[in-house]
Amino acid sequence: MKKLITILALLLVVTIPTTVLAGGSTDTCDTKYPIVLAHGMGASAEILGIVDYWWGIEDALEDEGADVYITSVNGMDSTAAKAADFANQFNQILVYAGASKANIIGHSHGTLYTRYAISNLGLSPKVASYTSIAGPHRGSALADLIMYSFSDDVVDMLGGSLDFVYAFIFGDTNPDSIQNGYDLCTDYMTETFNPNTPNVSGIYYQSWAAKAKTSCPSVILEPTWLIMLAYEGANDGLVGVESAKWGNFRGVEDAAWYSVGCDHLNIVGQLFGITPGFDAPDFYVDVVSELKDWGY
Repeated sequence: MKKLITILALLLVVTIPTTVLAGGSTDTCDTKYPIVLAHGMGASAEILGIVDYWWGIEDALEDEGADVYITSVNGMDSTAAKAADFANQFNQILVYAGASKANIIGHSHGTLYTRYAISNLGLSPKVASYTSIAGPHRGSALADLIMYSFSDDVVDMLGGSLDFVYAFIFGDTNPDSIQNGYDLCTDYMTETFNPNTPNVSGIYYQSWAAKAKTSCPSVILEPTWLIMLAYEGANDGLVGVESAKWGNFRGVEDAAWYSVGCDHLNIVGQLFGITPGFDAPDFYVDVVSELKDWGY
């Protein structure tokens, strides 16, 4: 009898779904098409080869059944150059995944070069949905201040210094910091980029903004948040709430009531996962689970 009980117990363990043994993982994020993440300006998928840009987010999505791929382009470069690099990686991902389409989720500048690739580089038939997180779709007053407040000589000097840093420390290939800056100015975005980068029919476009309420949890963004308050009102330290709206605007993430807010870094789990009152991995799980529910 003891042997029979032991055998039955072993059979029960073998037949228990792996997701139960793993602690409750589900297929909440098992979307029809893969998820492709696109990072923002001044960074890469793995910053300095050490810090994951999407802190804890990839693992959280995969634990819930998502097929996730992370792209990485120059931290400092023109929107068009980043878009070309992204498009090449995106096409490779589809081949590797054996998928006909994918869902793009971009953060910051990653929302712009992905839009460019969709509208102007032939990706539109291969994109099911596009999700923008804190994207400067109408430019940034900070870019205006930096690019238009100094003489050309000063801008050239600063740009050259940044190019050196990003080429030899961050590993960028032929970076172009000056063009990156001009491409984020409000006049360029509203008068040139947006008219020439329209949404494509058949793709679902949605967006979220982040907002620091009384201060920036990421202290390094406190000065820029205060500057942006004067020029654009509610913002996340780098991007204004109004600028972040594109397609179906889903709302503003400003963290729990007791938190000072959710800033431009918190929204992707930075710095190092310390995001008081806001859980970035949970937020992205919710975003992707909706995409699954909607058939994407």
